Formats: sequence, C-alpha cells, structure tokens
Amino acid sequence: MPKVSVIIPTYNRATLLPAAVESVLRQSFQDFEIIVVDDASQDGTLDVIRTFTDRRIHHIRHDAHKGQGVSRNAGIRNAFGEYIAFLDDDDEWLPEKLEKQVFLLDSSPPKVGMVYTGFREIAASTKEVIAEVIPERRGYLFEQMCIRNWIGTCSTVLLRRSCFENTGLFDEGLASGADYDLWLRVSKEFDIEYILEPLVLYTVHAHRISTNRESLIRGMEAQLKKNAAIFSTSTKSYSQRYLFLGVHYCYLGDLRKGREAFAKAIRLYPFEIRYYYNLCLSLLGVDTFRKMKDFRDNRLSKRKFESGRRPINQ
Repeated sequence: MPKVSVIIPTYNRATLLPAAVESVLRQSFQDFEIIVVDDASQDGTLDVIRTFTDRRIHHIRHDAHKGQGVSRNAGIRNAFGEYIAFLDDDDEWLPEKLEKQVFLLDSSPPKVGMVYTGFREIAASTKEVIAEVIPERRGYLFEQMCIRNWIGTCSTVLLRRSCFENTGLFDEGLASGADYDLWLRVSKEFDIEYILEPLVLYTVHAHRISTNRESLIRGMEAQLKKNAAIFSTSTKSYSQRYLFLGVHYCYLGDLRKGREAFAKAIRLYPFEIRYYYNLCLSLLGVDTFRKMKDFRDNRLSKRKFESGRRPINQ
C-alpha cells in the first residue's frame, strides 16, 4: 500500500502533463502511486500517458468530459494511499514537497487533517516567476476560511484520507471553487498546518478555470446558494463576493446583472468605495468598463511582479 496517492486530473494538456508527472517522479519521497484521470481528452493525452513505464502510474479515462470535480473524485475513489495529494496537469512540484508534507503530517496529531505549502506563480509564456505566494494561517481556520480562501490551489495540499471520510468529496456541481468548498468543510472538522516554503510551481495562463469568467460566475453563484449562511457571518467578505460577480458580469456584457450585484454588495456593506466606483463605471458601457478593468489589472500585475512576494488571495 502506498503512503501517498497523487491524483492528477487532466484534459487536453498533452504538452504540459509530462512535466507534471515527472515532477512527482523526481520527489525525494518515493512511497507513492500516481493516478492520472484523463477527462476524455482529444489531443493525444492517452499516448503521452502510455509513454510512462513506472508501475506506480495508473490511468483512468472518462468516455465523456465531466469536469475537474468528477475527475478528482474518481481519483480519490481509486486511491489506496493513507494520504491524498492533488497536482493540476499544468503545475509542477519541487523535489522536497512530499517529503516535508509527509513528515509534518506524520508528526502531527490526528486532528491535523491537511498540510499546505506556498507556491511560485510562473508565467506560462516566459517561465518567469511572477510572485511567491506564502501561507499565513494555521490551526483551526473555519471562521477565517468563511471570510476568504487561505489555502489556495489544490496542487499545494496533502490530506489524510479521513478528511474525505468525514467531510465528503469535491462537490461535482460547482463549475469553479470546488476546492474552496472542500477546504471549508475540512477546516470545520480538522486543524490545518502549513510549510512556509514555495514548493509548487503554479502556471499562470489564459486557459485555467480560474480565468474562465463564465465558469467563475457559475461557480460563485452556486457557492453563494450553497454556503450563504456561512458567508453571511462576515458582511464585508460576503459583499465582496457580489463585487466579484458584478465585475465578471459587466466584463461579459451583462450590465444589468452586474449592477444588481454591485447594488447587493453596497446594501450588505455600504462603506467600500470600490463598490460605488464599479457601479458608476458600469454606467459608461461595456467597452469602457473592460478598458478600465484591464488597465487596473495590468497595474496590479506589474506591482505584484515588482514586490515579488504576497500572501494567498491578496
């Protein structure tokens, strides 16, 4: 029985998947199995998987595209490890990632269910390090997780199998944010630890779920419906979720829904000038809204690159 099951969901990433798998094979800790879940790729991913001869690599293929939540859950259901780790097919691990997490989880009491690490954001086009994202919170985090996601990307976490037995698997109905939804449930039942090192390379590009505005909207709407009682414990953070929705609605051209979301944010927390600014900006039309938001995003990206380090979700 392997100590760790590493689950890699993949979909049409034949050119990126080998680097992800190789980064696991290069780990200093070697007691693992790798479960690659191919979500009905059409780009030769199956041929890429067959090039790996390591017997610890197992393969599951879906007949139809079902999404990351279904793929991760399929991996969990077929995993034999005491601990479960996830790696997105466009990310990579540094060699000591598993060793340090396994040591910390082994030496922690059973109430510690998860260990996460920092990560480096890497520009896909240039391979340049954009920023280092470092952990900030540990211990019993449920109240803090209700306000914001302190854990971040799936690729940084290692969990005990008992986490899933107590809290269930990923919510397959969420188009985005299923990882945050799971972290919420885990943080309610378990303590969480971290390693203050960037041990994951997180690739930033235009084809992640986190950059798909339609998926982000569907995911946030589903999260608000499912976890409204939890999110409403902090009216400030609750209102920020409606700001998030409003910005994406307006960017996609649905100004009416965008303004409704901004108005909801203002009703919940009327002390934030950004809400009024975005509401007024939406009155200038879609093109102006997009130009102003793109300008702001570019400035923030430049500032982030110049600072080099930032906390998760800042």
